Amino acid sequence: MTDAEDRKPQSDEARMAFTPPAGVEVGDSESETTSEFALPVGLDVPHPTGAEPEGSAFVPPSTYSAREAPAFTPATGIPAVSLTKDAPWQDRMRTMLRMPVTERPAPEPVQKAEEGGPAVPRVLDLTLRIGELLLAGGEGAEDVEAAMFAVCRSYGLDRCEPNVTFTLLSISYQPSLVDDPVSAARTVRRRGTDYTRLAAVFQLVDDLSDPETQISLEEAYRRLAEIRRNRHPYPTWVLTSASGLLAGAASVLVGGDLIVFVAAALGAMLGDRLAWLCAGRGLPEFYQFTVAAMPPAAIGVTLTVAHVDVAASAVITGGLFALLPGRALVAGVQDGLTGFYITAAARLLEVMYFFVGIVVGVLVVLYFGVQLGAQLNPDAALGSREQPLVQIGASMLLSLTFAVLLQQERSTVLAVTLNGGVAWVVYGAMHYAGDLSPVASTAVAAGLVGLFGQLMSRYRYASALPYTTAAIGPLLPGSATYFGLLAIAQNDVDGGLGSLTKAAALAMAIAIGVNLGSEVSRMFLRGAGRGRKAAKRTRGF
Repeated sequence: MTDAEDRKPQSDEARMAFTPPAGVEVGDSESETTSEFALPVGLDVPHPTGAEPEGSAFVPPSTYSAREAPAFTPATGIPAVSLTKDAPWQDRMRTMLRMPVTERPAPEPVQKAEEGGPAVPRVLDLTLRIGELLLAGGEGAEDVEAAMFAVCRSYGLDRCEPNVTFTLLSISYQPSLVDDPVSAARTVRRRGTDYTRLAAVFQLVDDLSDPETQISLEEAYRRLAEIRRNRHPYPTWVLTSASGLLAGAASVLVGGDLIVFVAAALGAMLGDRLAWLCAGRGLPEFYQFTVAAMPPAAIGVTLTVAHVDVAASAVITGGLFALLPGRALVAGVQDGLTGFYITAAARLLEVMYFFVGIVVGVLVVLYFGVQLGAQLNPDAALGSREQPLVQIGASMLLSLTFAVLLQQERSTVLAVTLNGGVAWVVYGAMHYAGDLSPVASTAVAAGLVGLFGQLMSRYRYASALPYTTAAIGPLLPGSATYFGLLAIAQNDVDGGLGSLTKAAALAMAIAIGVNLGSEVSRMFLRGAGRGRKAAKRTRGF
């Protein structure tokens, strides 16, 4: 390259305007990008002794304590909350669960755990185990959440949020706005009906909620383990006998005599044993209900084919009473009415599957019975208004045996038996004597069952389920269900659907009536429903 070429100006690609000229040396510090707020090199600003290092605005200072931090009053003020100490813990916990976390009254300063504070993971684990037993026993989602909140609050964990669905329980605890939350969950995989165990769990929660009772975590775990290990109060042969007596009493309610009573009892006991055999083989509950519904229907069809002068329809109807899932239906409707729509949908779907299993089992037998020439007369089971005293006795026997099947405590059996008799008296007086609609009569009778059951549970400081579930047994729509299935088997689809619709209406009347009776008792009892928040939505938006 010549000297002339060296003196020729370079193009823009070769030299930029910010490129320093040849021969000018620039230090490395000038090429670095610096902030105008940065301190110049060599300038050292002294820091006071003990100053904290610079950190994030969301990191609390070292002198901050969550328990000693002052409480901030909202701009709208804190509403006054009246929590009567004499009220059951269920009402007090429901009231606080419906309140925002910042508006809940602080728990008592007394700690039932170690002096260093409650062991949060263990308290949450105990809470989930208690909630699992309650949910598996058939308790409503609202009462399960109230129990879980009561356990956490008894150990000083007030900023907790329990959440209950059909198969999953979860709970989250946040010590303060600047501390990390702690969450735990538990899945409910097996369900079993044992109201004695349910009552024991409620007693444990009641003792934990009592401020005068000091129960440590170890003691609570020990009592919970004893509740799990306890055997059922009634042996298997007693449950099978109770199933047969329940079916026999139900057949008398719809006009059966002594022969019908014995036939219905034998069919129900045989169906119960077959269902237990299927359960031992690992078959799902759908097939267990299907198999259990076949023997009563087969005995009724056999009596008709043999030309025995009995009300065969009453035999089949009595067998259906022992299978209808009234407990799950009431719990599902109650969850829907209290705002737990996911759990309510799951429970009602479970009821639908059980009901379809019963329908399949009875329809198979009725179809073959019609093909064999069995003349089943639906009107043969409608002579029920001529013997009111016998019906009252049958309704009380039905409630008694239903309570045994639910594994209730022996101390509650008499009360629920009387409650079932009162329910049938009210239904009979309104429907037969007053000639009112069966749906309206059923709703009023179920409302009284819920009201009396709630009053009894408050007197005993226990769950209301043992006092209400068995008492609604005489009101279950067994006859309407059977007549609908019989009409479908005889190719009268329209009539069958009409009867099944009536059965569904009666079932909904029972569930809504029980829940309404319970809510009415909470409204008028002292301190029961005050402060309980509810959604205010009246126009669909």
